[in-house]
Amino acid sequence: MKNPTDPAAMTAVELVSAYAAGALSPVEATEVILRAITDRDGAVNAFCLVDPDRAMVQAKESEARWQSGHARGLLDGVPISIKDVFLTEGWPTRRGSTSIDPSGPWPVDSPVAARLREDGMVFLGKTTTPEIAWKAVTDSPLTGITRNPVDPSTTAGGSSGGSAAAVAAGMGPVSVGTDGGGSVRIPASFCGIVGFKPTYGRIPLYPASPFGPLAHAGPMARTVEDAALLMDILSLPDPRDPTALAPPVTALRAEMHRDVRGLRVAYSATLGYAEVDAEVATIVAGAVAQLAEAELLVSAADPGFTDPREAFELLWAAGAATMLSDFPDGTRERVDPELGLVWDRGETVRAVDYLAARNVAAQIGIAMGAFHTDYDVLITPTVPIPAFEAGHDVPPGSGLHSWPQWTPFTYPFNLTQQPAISIPAGTTRAGLPVGLQIVGPRHSDDLVLAVARFAEHVLAS
Repeated sequence: MKNPTDPAAMTAVELVSAYAAGALSPVEATEVILRAITDRDGAVNAFCLVDPDRAMVQAKESEARWQSGHARGLLDGVPISIKDVFLTEGWPTRRGSTSIDPSGPWPVDSPVAARLREDGMVFLGKTTTPEIAWKAVTDSPLTGITRNPVDPSTTAGGSSGGSAAAVAAGMGPVSVGTDGGGSVRIPASFCGIVGFKPTYGRIPLYPASPFGPLAHAGPMARTVEDAALLMDILSLPDPRDPTALAPPVTALRAEMHRDVRGLRVAYSATLGYAEVDAEVATIVAGAVAQLAEAELLVSAADPGFTDPREAFELLWAAGAATMLSDFPDGTRERVDPELGLVWDRGETVRAVDYLAARNVAAQIGIAMGAFHTDYDVLITPTVPIPAFEAGHDVPPGSGLHSWPQWTPFTYPFNLTQQPAISIPAGTTRAGLPVGLQIVGPRHSDDLVLAVARFAEHVLAS
């Protein structure tokens, strides 16, 4: 799909460069990408709302700023989609649920939408999510099944599957998703794009997520550079999030260019407990070998914790039940049946059990803090399998019963609140993408992006 003259194939950085040179206008780029949505989204179902009128108004306003020599922000005029869990002024936020009334007036921007609007970006529409973003594939009673543009018979992953599918299909260069257990990184891996989960609190959130410290927002893009620029926009402060971190002292877009050769890298093929598809394992091991040849100091090492899935699933169920308890009467009868079971479980969670699960998270965080005194970053597969048949929560015939069972590499780092990114590592014989995950210590967002950019260039060469 790469074509430097086709706005639908250009990165955000390439679009901004073209705007600055007068070779392309935001209006022209937005028109092309809106046509791409019309032509392509029927096959993948990435969007639950497209607003061409608003997009063109914003594009014309951006065009006027560029023509006057006063571009507003880093990505002024770049088209973007927004996952339908972020409040966005003038658009309904239905979270994949038939229980939310779309009638308005919807007057509030979330911090994510506010920062993007202030930067001058062009809002294309909102992307699909499973109901309340509860699972790692993207289908819901409201919007149906979102498919993988690489192979529409397979899932795009989730819960930010709509955002991943939109970016991978050329329906906008960038998007913003959420990640409570891998929901940015999983679909990034399945769709062959970049997905970054920053340190908890790096991107302010409002309203507060009932999933608590598991919940992160994160950029989704075709390149690490685009993700870093989005991070510099999204990590600006917002007074509505009392848990938000101060913005980075140095711009992430500058820090990602640092020389990372000689860094100590731990490669864990299984985290000590995961089962990995043989082809995925071979692809990731080959990518890691290339990084070692490029002067990263790679050693095989597991972090040393056991699978925390039980604690994660308890915290996840409690969060889901908390959110759904505020929904209208009758919601229980309308939700995804499997979500209903999670809701039922969440309503039985005792405070002591919740705190015990939070202690599991704390202990893994302590272990990872010690691990990173020996290793600058940890590399793993992002997901141990390639994308599977769309319309299923787990791979058909696998015998698995819950989505965390097939994504053991992602949710541990929501428990620990560490930054983690997925970048493309290669493709299977069937052409399905495989992701490589890079994890850093808390607050090392700059380091993770720098290593990811280096790895991106090495693996593309």
